[in-house]
Amino acid sequence: MATETVFDTSKLRGRIVEKFGTIDAFSSNTSLTRASVSDYLNGKKTLNQKDMNEWMELLGIEESDIFDYFFAKKVDKREQIAE
Repeated sequence: MATETVFDTSKLRGRIVEKFGTIDAFSSNTSLTRASVSDYLNGKKTLNQKDMNEWMELLGIEESDIFDYFFAKKVDKREQIAE
């Protein structure tokens, strides 16, 4: 059975709040709607490269940090306890 990779967007959310105060304020500065930004942050949609580049520029994220913000895997708490 294949499992879908779930990404941890907490660091990205934190950066958005740090730079813009709210998700609403951030989304009004992007080419996406508030609903689309929310869908990405909640794992319902994936971000295309054009939008990811826009977010990186708005949030001051370096290319070397891309995986920390956009592709960090969510760790199941049960897996953490088992380690």
